Amino acid sequence: MPSSDFETIKKLITYRRSVFPPSYTDQAIPAELLIELLDCANAAPTHKLTQPWRFVVFRESGLTRLADQLAALYQRHTPAEQFLQKKQENTREKVLRSGAVIAIVVSYSDTVPRWEELAATACAVQNLWLATAAAGIGGYWSSPGTIKHLGDFLRLANNEECLGFFYMGYHDESPRKPTRKPIAKKITWEG
Repeated sequence: MPSSDFETIKKLITYRRSVFPPSYTDQAIPAELLIELLDCANAAPTHKLTQPWRFVVFRESGLTRLADQLAALYQRHTPAEQFLQKKQENTREKVLRSGAVIAIVVSYSDTVPRWEELAATACAVQNLWLATAAAGIGGYWSSPGTIKHLGDFLRLANNEECLGFFYMGYHDESPRKPTRKPIAKKITWEG
């Protein structure tokens, strides 16, 4: 018989979903809570204990710096015939609507294959996502094309790469199950 812990985690996993900045309220996310959430991320599995994840947290005035940087990069790296003023404004707005934005960084150790470092970092983000959902905070992981130009801004080392941003904020949306194909169609039994 499953324990209540199992039922709790199953519910969190089932109802975890992407919640986007237009749904965020103005309620601030305390720095202490962000540390607790990132501590959950830090508990992710990691081969040979490389712990390849690193996070850069933008909040308060840091959100404006990030919004300005992303908007400038969009303008600088978008061909004139593809540039949309509305997209540049939306780039800024989604950062500024967030309670916090976390840059997701992987540090490659060359101790294990790179895909394992990526997988471990993705596990850390999933832990973060589940913890934010449990705390009543919505979030989503976005990887805009401009992340490849953020090395200096994020002070990345030569062995580091930004995998995107985790946008987060309190919200008032009702929980809902995700749309998924039945698991029975994704399992092959060998015994």
